[in-house]
Amino acid sequence: MDEYNRFVDWDKMDVTAQSQDAKELTCTEFQELKQLARQGYWAKNHSLRAKVYHKLISSIPCRTVTPDANVYRDIVVKIVGKRNSSSLPLPEFVDNSLVPTYCLNAEGIGAVRKIILCIANQFPDISFCPALPSVIALLLHYSKDEAECFEQVCRILACNDPSKRLIDQTFLAFESSCMTFGDLVNKYCQAAHKLMVAVSEDVLEVYSDWQRWLFGELPMVYIARVFDVFLVEGYKVLYRVALALLKFFHKVRAGQPMESDSVQQDIRAFVRDIAKSVSPERLLEKAFAIRLFSRKEIQLLQMANEKALQQKGITVKQKSVASPKRQNVHLAVHAENFKSEIVSVKEMRDIWSWIPERFALCQPLLLFTTLEHGCSLSRFYSHSEGHEPTLLLIKTTAKEVCGAYLSTDWSERRRGGNKLSFFGTGECFVFRLQPEVERYEWVIIKHPELATTGSEPENHAPSASSTLSSGTVPPDPSDRLSPFLSARHFNLPSKTASMFMAGSSECIIIGGGDGQALYLDADLNHGRTSHCNTFNNQPLCSENFQISVLEVWGFRDTMNG
Repeated sequence: MDEYNRFVDWDKMDVTAQSQDAKELTCTEFQELKQLARQGYWAKNHSLRAKVYHKLISSIPCRTVTPDANVYRDIVVKIVGKRNSSSLPLPEFVDNSLVPTYCLNAEGIGAVRKIILCIANQFPDISFCPALPSVIALLLHYSKDEAECFEQVCRILACNDPSKRLIDQTFLAFESSCMTFGDLVNKYCQAAHKLMVAVSEDVLEVYSDWQRWLFGELPMVYIARVFDVFLVEGYKVLYRVALALLKFFHKVRAGQPMESDSVQQDIRAFVRDIAKSVSPERLLEKAFAIRLFSRKEIQLLQMANEKALQQKGITVKQKSVASPKRQNVHLAVHAENFKSEIVSVKEMRDIWSWIPERFALCQPLLLFTTLEHGCSLSRFYSHSEGHEPTLLLIKTTAKEVCGAYLSTDWSERRRGGNKLSFFGTGECFVFRLQPEVERYEWVIIKHPELATTGSEPENHAPSASSTLSSGTVPPDPSDRLSPFLSARHFNLPSKTASMFMAGSSECIIIGGGDGQALYLDADLNHGRTSHCNTFNNQPLCSENFQISVLEVWGFRDTMNG
């Protein structure tokens, strides 16, 4: 262990990490490595963990020319000179990040800044990488010298495997990962999300802090366990652990008064002191118990968010703006510019907190209302087409309020010809606001056990009487990036592959949301609702209802006019 002892202050180090158990790692199969990493096989032997890190990082596919230990030895004196390492300025791309000391001694604390400056010299293409100080500080505990640590970090940064995402190095990648995390919280941590919306003035800013929870606030023994698995399984591990942190925060703090004026600060404090409530093993257990889609699905969602940011021109951090992130979800619905006959500003803000984050900067734009445009279904289509996504709101004569978030342009209905066929994506959902608030997700997304593999989706036209429980799945356009979404990613059989939306000259059908479905007649005066009792859901509204007001809202891009 002496060779990996140079930068460690053993008085601060977890005593279990000093174990002298004779262990070796001989396996190379991914599944076995994955299990060993999750079980903490090398977590209690400092020397073994150092060797495993070296082995795993050495196997990362990198650019042809990747700086190594010899490069560091050549440039460090020229770059650092005789300056005191503890006072070395950090490059702008770390964004004033915390520089964790973890269990480093004085030499190690100074070495972190030296290595960061040398990496900035060798990687001029890095424009935003706030996780870097934490990664360097962590790896220094398991490095023989500064040069070895430098080389390992360079290999992580220089990874050229397009399927292997490691550390965000641009503002676009970082910001889209924050949006992706927000989408995942919205879908998989609904109770925590409700709390964030209730107590935070800026819920999206809270979620943009997720990487800091891991790379900054999380104690050494925890981030090391996370990093063990991260090096084997990749970026999605970070999402899982951050979601687990939020779940535990909600469980521990729900119902308690805020400890500070900011939930953002409260979460940071909770993560710093997580040892009081959650062990590293329990944290990882919770993280891997969360049902998530595959790495491919997360990559697709990341691509969709990156594309949305690029279209808005958000690719670099704006230094002149106090809050460089996107405006918060509450401000997206301005009271002075919003007027609906169905929902209040507060209710619309609640709905806005459910939509995918890439649309959170958009303003609601009224496209159609029966009070102004009448009850013609053809007029409904003409006003709604060309807008994607849209929001449908319905108020019944019994003062019930329900609606649906619809991900796809209504013009897609024509692809089925005269046949009534379903389209849309799994990001669609239906909801109820009155008499009480409830959101119902796409039933296959929330309960993937209903799906079976091995069957290709079929495209056939159900009759109007059967479409409330089944549907068809036309092939998705090749450029549709949103991933929660197309049946071709899930390989679902036809009876469970309803893509949520269907429309003809005779009716509109919106179905699949946790067993909930809406059927609207051609005159837009009457409708009926159906729901599946399998999951003990309450219906959206009365089984047969009369419409008082119906509105369709679009999403206006406030940044591009």
